Amino acid sequence: MDAQIERNIRFVQKKIADAAAACGRSAGEIALLAISKTFPVESISGAAAAGLSRFGENRVQEAEAKILHFRQRSRFEWHLVGHLQTNKARRAAELFDCIHSLDSLRLAEKLNQACLETGKKLSVLLQVDLGREETKFGADPEQVRDIVEAVSFHDGLILDGLMTVPPFFEDPEQARPYFVRLRELKDALEAEQPGCLGHRHLSMGMSHDFETAIGEGATIVRIGTSIFGSRHYG
Repeated sequence: MDAQIERNIRFVQKKIADAAAACGRSAGEIALLAISKTFPVESISGAAAAGLSRFGENRVQEAEAKILHFRQRSRFEWHLVGHLQTNKARRAAELFDCIHSLDSLRLAEKLNQACLETGKKLSVLLQVDLGREETKFGADPEQVRDIVEAVSFHDGLILDGLMTVPPFFEDPEQARPYFVRLRELKDALEAEQPGCLGHRHLSMGMSHDFETAIGEGATIVRIGTSIFGSRHYG
């Protein structure tokens, strides 16, 4: 086991527990999703040895090799957190247990078609673009209700909640309004149509701001750097 990865995981888990306790929540309500993009299978093995079983990837092609490498590890969950192009929807539907980046009616149709053809039920989260940054993806808030309604008619998909990626701020408190807006949107959708968001997940918060996200209701935090270290892009 990579001793540094284990130490990092224990530190993150303690911060999750402390953040949950600070707002009257249980740490058991919050899933730690280890973002393993760009890191090798050895790093994932180290995280698994420390008890983690949920891993997040950004790209279908990179993830495929890792998922196949660990195909005997049936307890692993693989989550796609990066933008998904419609031409890769079928392979993504086959590989992943949950897709956090559903952001359009067209993508929903493609994923549903793939699931119907393979007999799979796929958990998806609707990514909402609250920051309106050119480099980020997600559905416009005005489109959210149309997508939620459409997915309710797709037998291959299970809409389990919402996801967002706010702008980066040095001060995580500046991200809080984005987390609040996503929580309020979830509450509004559930009030209008109870059960429309399945497990009602809020996937929000990364290494620099996950404690703030937990304070606003995050149920999945996406942690990469704080577990695996800094990324080196080639």
